[in-house]
Amino acid sequence: MGKRETDSKGDESPVRFSVDRSSPVPLYFQLSQQLETAIETGKLAPGSLLGNEIELAGRLGLSRPTVRQAIQSLVDKGLLVRRRGIGTQVVHSQVKRPLELSSLYDDLEAAGQKPATRVLLNTTTEATAEVAAALGIAEGAEVALVERLRFTHGEPVAHLRNHLPAGLIDLSTERLEETGLYRLMRGAGITLHSARQAVGARAATAEEGERLGEPEGAPLLTMQRTTFDDTGRAVEFGSHVYRASRYAFEFQLLVRP
Repeated sequence: MGKRETDSKGDESPVRFSVDRSSPVPLYFQLSQQLETAIETGKLAPGSLLGNEIELAGRLGLSRPTVRQAIQSLVDKGLLVRRRGIGTQVVHSQVKRPLELSSLYDDLEAAGQKPATRVLLNTTTEATAEVAAALGIAEGAEVALVERLRFTHGEPVAHLRNHLPAGLIDLSTERLEETGLYRLMRGAGITLHSARQAVGARAATAEEGERLGEPEGAPLLTMQRTTFDDTGRAVEFGSHVYRASRYAFEFQLLVRP
């Protein structure tokens, strides 16, 4: 029978879904994948309504159990919620970030996630032993310290803590809330070349949970990264935490020849 298409209106523009009955891929999975892509790219923004299962099934020419299975798979992922008397509503999308030398701000912007930043701290301090070792400077030397909350669609997704060599770039709070740190560094003529990075996980403290909108003990992803410019100089040491419910790292694995 070929493809059957329908439109669903989000907050910004119509989104078109289609199912191919001649494909070996199950119909519910085709629909759930298209819905998930629309949510991740921002075409279906938080708060968008999909309508009820009967209406969606009728528009697509699918059975109600098929539509229910597609929607349930996204409810289980935390992307959709069923509200009595309202219908199925988009909650939020999970940020899937590739492990490469890029900033969270740039990755969110490229994915249509509408990044925003709140600067919590912008000051100078003395380098601890850990910071000094990462940046290749003397312990106790002056360094810039910036702490930020990063938001997508108005919800916090990460707490970012960065140390930089003192005087490296102008770190005005206004500019830090307008754009990403790596973009500021590139604008100052710094060529980012490589990074050393470690990814982990742990439970949220009460303070972290309150800051990120998660309960105490909720899973958090952690990342520590030391970034180097094209001369081999360490230009940034970041220690970040991310909501595991909203954030994931993606790896591409290659077979060694």
